[in-house]
Amino acid sequence: MTEYGLPLLATIALWWASTGAIFYVDSLPRRTFIWTFAGATVLALFALWGLLATAGQTTPGAAYGAFSYGLIIWGWQIVSYYTGFITGPRKTACPPETRGLARFIEAIRTSLYHELAALTGAVLLLALTAGKPNQLGVWTYIVLWWMHESAKLNVFFGVPNLGEEMLPEHLRYLQSFMTRRPMNMFFPFSVTISTVVTAMLVQRAVSAGNAQSETIGYTMLATLMALAVMEHWFLVAPMNGNALWGTASRRNGAELAAELELEFAALAALEDSPPDAQAPESWSVVLPPICDARTLAHVLELVAAGAFGEVDTVKGAVRTPAHWIAFEIKGRKARILPFAPQRLVAPLAVATGRRIDRGRLQAALAQCAA
Repeated sequence: MTEYGLPLLATIALWWASTGAIFYVDSLPRRTFIWTFAGATVLALFALWGLLATAGQTTPGAAYGAFSYGLIIWGWQIVSYYTGFITGPRKTACPPETRGLARFIEAIRTSLYHELAALTGAVLLLALTAGKPNQLGVWTYIVLWWMHESAKLNVFFGVPNLGEEMLPEHLRYLQSFMTRRPMNMFFPFSVTISTVVTAMLVQRAVSAGNAQSETIGYTMLATLMALAVMEHWFLVAPMNGNALWGTASRRNGAELAAELELEFAALAALEDSPPDAQAPESWSVVLPPICDARTLAHVLELVAAGAFGEVDTVKGAVRTPAHWIAFEIKGRKARILPFAPQRLVAPLAVATGRRIDRGRLQAALAQCAA
């Protein structure tokens, strides 16, 4: 049983640790990104050397090594993207009026250089290891590439859990290209493909006559594909998949909504009180009954950028065609999270700051109506 258990556990541990490490370095101040990218580049060069060294070996150690090297090389692609060094020519939010094919093209432009780098990496690895018996590192890279592309397409076409709270601040404009809806037609297709490939890899892993390195390789790839299927279901499941990396401590939609209720009640109680010239302005508004999440995300990006005055914080909750969402702007960072309302009776927003352009902000929020 250890011939399957050990590679399965090793795959889960390496996948979890590497993903958590990327989440961590992306959450650090932006001034650290140059060092993160430099360190990732050195590590990737070492992994490329290791991949070439193990390509001609068929020992169990070479299998574990090749898998790790493929993981590291793909990790460089992700780090280069989320630190902002290799992204695309578009670095601004999608205009709310952009729809259909035009919106898809603009979404591609946000990560065009990254996509070309990923493709170049795959071609390079295939060329360097051509004809060698150990291809596990190359296939590890390709599986991770598929996981990444499929997840991005599903988030673009629409799923309930976008994970936008994990975006670093300098990539917040990507939120305007995400769509929150119960399901999209690509999701069943992508999950089915991943599930079928997983089953095929499991079948190869348990086939009689495999060499030990082949059993290890197929088991690790099957586990990686199973993790891809799990990640896809996290996009539509009523749970926070990012909690796997300790992000459950981050604020959630219910917490934002509870704060919103308290602040709205406090504002109502102070309506007849004389204004305090020294205190920040507090302003609240009832939002449209049903809002378009993408348009709302664009408005929040504009608010965070200072388009409506010196807005310090914004908290709100609104219903979309899919479900309720809570949103927040704090520290120039916008965040949208799903939640299940318990006591809210109307979609609300509360803002604090100075010299808030209330008329324009209210008009912009009104345009979010679905």
